[in-house]
Amino acid sequence: MPHEDGFIYGSDANPDLLSRIPRDAATILDIGCGAGALGGAFRRINPRTRVIGIEPDPALAARARTHLDEVLSLDIETTRPPIEDGSLDAMIFGDVLEHLRDPWAVLKRDASLLADQGVLLVCIPNLEHWSFAARLLAGAWTYEDHGLYDRTHLRWFTPRMMQQALVEAGLVPIEVAPRIFLPEQAEAFAAAMAPALKTLGIDQAGWLDRSRPLQYVWRATRRPPKTMIVGARTLADPVAAMAEVRVLQPLRDIATAPGIGTIASADLPMPPGGREMDRVMILQRLFLRPGTESLGYIQGLRGSGAVIVQEFDDDPERWPEIAAADDMTFRAVHAVQTSTPRLARLLRQWNQEVEVFPNSIETLPVPRNFREPGQLTIFFGALNREADIAPFLPVLDQAMAEAEGRLRIEVVHDRASFDALATPHKRFTPSCDYATYRGIMAGCELAFLPLARTRFNSMKSDIKAVEAASHRLCCLASPTVYEDSIRDGETGVILPDPAALLATLRGFIANPDAARTIAETAHGWVRDERMAAYQMRRRIDWYRSLCDRRGALDAALEARLASLAQAA
Repeated sequence: MPHEDGFIYGSDANPDLLSRIPRDAATILDIGCGAGALGGAFRRINPRTRVIGIEPDPALAARARTHLDEVLSLDIETTRPPIEDGSLDAMIFGDVLEHLRDPWAVLKRDASLLADQGVLLVCIPNLEHWSFAARLLAGAWTYEDHGLYDRTHLRWFTPRMMQQALVEAGLVPIEVAPRIFLPEQAEAFAAAMAPALKTLGIDQAGWLDRSRPLQYVWRATRRPPKTMIVGARTLADPVAAMAEVRVLQPLRDIATAPGIGTIASADLPMPPGGREMDRVMILQRLFLRPGTESLGYIQGLRGSGAVIVQEFDDDPERWPEIAAADDMTFRAVHAVQTSTPRLARLLRQWNQEVEVFPNSIETLPVPRNFREPGQLTIFFGALNREADIAPFLPVLDQAMAEAEGRLRIEVVHDRASFDALATPHKRFTPSCDYATYRGIMAGCELAFLPLARTRFNSMKSDIKAVEAASHRLCCLASPTVYEDSIRDGETGVILPDPAALLATLRGFIANPDAARTIAETAHGWVRDERMAAYQMRRRIDWYRSLCDRRGALDAALEARLASLAQAA
C-alpha cells in the first residue's frame, strides 16, 4: 500500500525480471504483484499473454486490475493459488519471499504449477550487502518503511541459501544475476575495510563481489533446459538501427527462453562454447569472397562446429561485390534469414535453406500523439529516399500552405529534401540514433512512406509502416512494398501518385479524426500481428533444427562451393 513518502509497491517494473520472462509465455503468475507494473509492462511486449496477479492489499489489487487479466486477493502462505499444475510459463516472486514466514514451504508447494520448461523468477535482497556490515559496525541498524531494511522483511538470504532453497523445492537453478546500485560506495567501504579483511584472512576482491549486489535475480526451471548459444556479428554504425531491428531485438527475445544464451558485437570472432553445445553464428550482411580473410573466418566457424546463418534483408543486386564473388555471401553459409517472401524467393536460387522473419516490434509503445486538436504532423525519415520523395514535394508544400499552420512536417536525415520544401512549417533532424528516430516519430500523427517502383525498392520490407503504426501513426504509403501489408483506408492509405497524397491530406486537415481512426486500427494491427514475441519460438525451433541437421547442411554447403570451383 502507499507509504507517507509516496512509495507504492509494484508501481515500477523491475527491468531485470522483465527481461527474463519468456517472451512467448502464454500464462504468467505474478505473486505479490503490487500495483501491477511488471505485468502491465510485459503485456506491451506480448499482448496475448494472460497475466494473473496475487495481491492481498485491496488498494494495490485495485490498481493492478487496471493492468492485468486477473488479480487474486489471497494469502500466498495459507492458500495455494487456484491454478492447474503444469500450466504456468512463468511464476514470479519479485521481492516477496523475504516477507514470508516460511518461503521454503511456499516454493516446494507451488513449484508444480510450472510447465516443464516454465520459469521461476525470484528477486531477493542480498544479506551480504556491504551496508549491513557498515550499519552494524556503526551501531546504526534500524528498520525502514521499504527497501533493503523494510520492516516487514522476515527472512534473509545469501546466494548459497537461495540456491539451496530452489534445489530443495525440486527446481533447477539456471541463472543468478546481481543487481548492483551505487557500486562506488561498496568499493570505498571495501577499501576502508581492507586491513581488517586481511587480518581475518578474507580476500578483499571476493568479499567485494559478494557485498556489492543489493539484490539477486534468480531463474530456475523444473527440468534442465537444452542449451544453445546464438552469436551475432552485427553491422556497425551508421546502420546500427538495422542491427537493432534485425538482430539485437530478436536476440533479446530468444534469450528469455531457458537454456538460450546470446552474444553480439560488430567484431564477434566466434560464439562461445564447444562442439558439445549447439551453436549458431548469425552474420549480418557479411560479404564473402574467395581467397579472402572473410572466407577464412567462415572456415574457422565451420571447423568449430557452429551453424552459420547469413542475415540479409536487402536487394543483393545493390552490391556488385556479391555478384563478382559468385554469390558466395549466400552459398558459403549453412542458411539465410531474411525479412520478406519476395527476398526469400530470390535468395533461394543460391541457398535453399532460407527462413523469413518479418520485421516486428519488441515493445508496443504507449501512444503520445493526437494531443493537439486540429494539428497534424507528418513524419518523413529514411536513407536514400531523395528520388522517391521528389515528385511529392510540391504537393506537400501546397497542402501545408492550405492548412495554414495546422499541418507540419518532421524530416530526419534527408537534408536535400528538407531544403527543397518551401514551407516554414518544417523541422530537420540530422542522422541520429534509433531511440531518437523513434522518439521523433512518436510525436507525429502521419507517416509519409514513398517508394518509387524500382527493383531495389521492391525488395524493401515494411519496417517503417510497422514502426509508425506501433506509435499510432496513420501511414501514407506507396503501393510499392506497402500494399502487401497495409489495408488501404483501414490501417493506412495507399497513394499511387502525388494527386492522391494531396487529396488525402486535404481530407485529414478537414477531419483529423479520420486519420486517428486509421491510426488506431493500425496500432491494433501491430498489437495483434507484428509483435516480436509472436515469432520468438519459431526462431528458436529453426535454429535448433539447423543444429540438428548440421551434417546435411554442411554437405550441401560443400557441394555449392564445389560447383563454383568446377564452373571456374
